[in-house]
Amino acid sequence: MQPSVEADSDTITRGIDEKLTQISPSPSECCIFRVHKQLRGVNEKAYEPETIAIGPYHRSKHSLQMMEEHKLRYLKLLLKRKGESSADRYVAAIKSREQEARRCYAEPISLNANEMIEMMVLDGCFIIELMQKFGMADLRDENDSIFQMDWIVRRLQRDLMLFENQLPFFILRELFDKIEGPNHHNRLIYLALCFFRDLLPGPGYREHVDGNSHFEIRHLLGLIHNNWLPSFAGIVPNGDGSNKKGNWRFIPNTIELQEAGVKLVKIEGASLFDIKFEYGVMKIPSLTIEDRTESFLRNLIAYEQYCPDNQLTYITDYVGFMDCLIDSPKDVEILSRRGIIDNWLGNNEVVSTIFSKISDARIGLPAISSMLILSTG
Repeated sequence: MQPSVEADSDTITRGIDEKLTQISPSPSECCIFRVHKQLRGVNEKAYEPETIAIGPYHRSKHSLQMMEEHKLRYLKLLLKRKGESSADRYVAAIKSREQEARRCYAEPISLNANEMIEMMVLDGCFIIELMQKFGMADLRDENDSIFQMDWIVRRLQRDLMLFENQLPFFILRELFDKIEGPNHHNRLIYLALCFFRDLLPGPGYREHVDGNSHFEIRHLLGLIHNNWLPSFAGIVPNGDGSNKKGNWRFIPNTIELQEAGVKLVKIEGASLFDIKFEYGVMKIPSLTIEDRTESFLRNLIAYEQYCPDNQLTYITDYVGFMDCLIDSPKDVEILSRRGIIDNWLGNNEVVSTIFSKISDARIGLPAISSMLILSTG
């Protein structure tokens, strides 16, 4: 039997206090997460950057180091354009927000304060300059390799929409205040919305900010999610003034719908999510499928899963609906002939597999794989 040793309260207290300093922020503070294994396991590459690391999660990867020099080059050109010889103004602006930014990340960050601030200044200034140069060709250097090859811009658009590859939006606002002057945040938002427009696979995207709906912008992915909206035409007011959706309907696949006499037609001018069923006709806006679409949709779904205060899960619902329609390459072929799917991949089987696997990954959300709320007009 071990002899009794009197407990040392001071040692215990110091041990607890040290552990408390190492614990991750509470979930309510976090807005940038690592995607959990069950979700990313279906297609891990969809959540991984191919070209650029933004934020702390992927910055150490060897394959992404090439863009670190571009970040420095863009900051150097920015300082030259502004007639500045030092980045001290940008560092001072971010230094005051370093702890707040650190709390936005759900995973512990190994960077010390100096490394964290340097990373945010370089990443943030690069993103702002990239979006400015995208919209204003006269700001580009004639030897800027990013804009000499379209594929690089396309990859950057993809990587900047990854859930794990984000900066807190208030960091971008702080830096934009120093670059363009204070209170031009709507201009920053407009630049971002224009930059990512090419990535959107369907209609409903707005390139303006509704002054009457100032939602909290957590990061670029959240901004794009909240500006690519359904019209909610299928939601009608209750007698108590609240809103409710239409009736649940079981949705067969495309072949079965056709065999039942249902017509599927493409509609123009509606949001991608405004799907209507009227008098035996299912009206569906056109969806473009290209090599970045799966990654984009997966990361939007991840955003919807990890943000419990965000009640809008229309991306998840839409993917579930498309999975209902698509059970086989033959379904994709029919939808393509109808103009409902614009298949840039050229392979119907690949498209069929994409929706099957995305739908399988919708873990932790209500199962809607065979149901959809339809507007009956």
